[in-house]
Amino acid sequence: MAKRKKPKYKIGDTVVITIYGTVGRVTDVKWLDGKYVYEVNKSDGLFIEEALQLLSEYDGTIMEQEQIDIEYKFFIGDLVQVSGYGSDLFKVVGFRTEIWRYKDDAWEDVIYELSRVSDGEWLEAGEEELTLVADAESADTFIQKLGLLYLVNKQEKTTKNPQLQNIVRKAEFEEIERKKEKKELIDNLLDIFNDYRILYELFGDQEYYQVMRVILRKLESLVSNDGKSHV
Repeated sequence: MAKRKKPKYKIGDTVVITIYGTVGRVTDVKWLDGKYVYEVNKSDGLFIEEALQLLSEYDGTIMEQEQIDIEYKFFIGDLVQVSGYGSDLFKVVGFRTEIWRYKDDAWEDVIYELSRVSDGEWLEAGEEELTLVADAESADTFIQKLGLLYLVNKQEKTTKNPQLQNIVRKAEFEEIERKKEKKELIDNLLDIFNDYRILYELFGDQEYYQVMRVILRKLESLVSNDGKSHV
């Protein structure tokens, strides 16, 4: 039986992939079909010995590898608004970078994958189309505040029209009564008002202004303790 020859290159050798003119480091050596093949830079492909040459022995042209540094403006979990979608809120669920290279031009596009908070609708948008409403750490708190306002609205409308009381589950009323005492409710409404005030100052959207008016009237109703809706 013929003795197997030693591999020409060993792990750690700096080599040139001659067909590309790129430089890499040998990260694995395998014996395959009677010959040695080499893994370079932990890539999926394998190279035969004839496709490689030690950098110290190579006299051809070395292709420079491009280093791309991309700064991302938004991250997974961030709460954003999208141009053209009004006051709808979306959560960032993913993002990717598309790299474009042409003879006389080059650029990178960052594409964000979004899910609308209200119904889960999926959307893709570019960075320039997004406006940050709350970062990932505070996004859930912001959404909870909006949910509280929705529950208060629903409670008042149901009380105003007794025929709708059976539609809203009894558990929702019990949850509000048990967890939200008068002072806590006022504090939360003030927090919501401040959030919408900031949004109104940033974007000037009349929907935010209308929500602020609704909250103020609710606060007046709570403070006066007359139990009636002035909305």
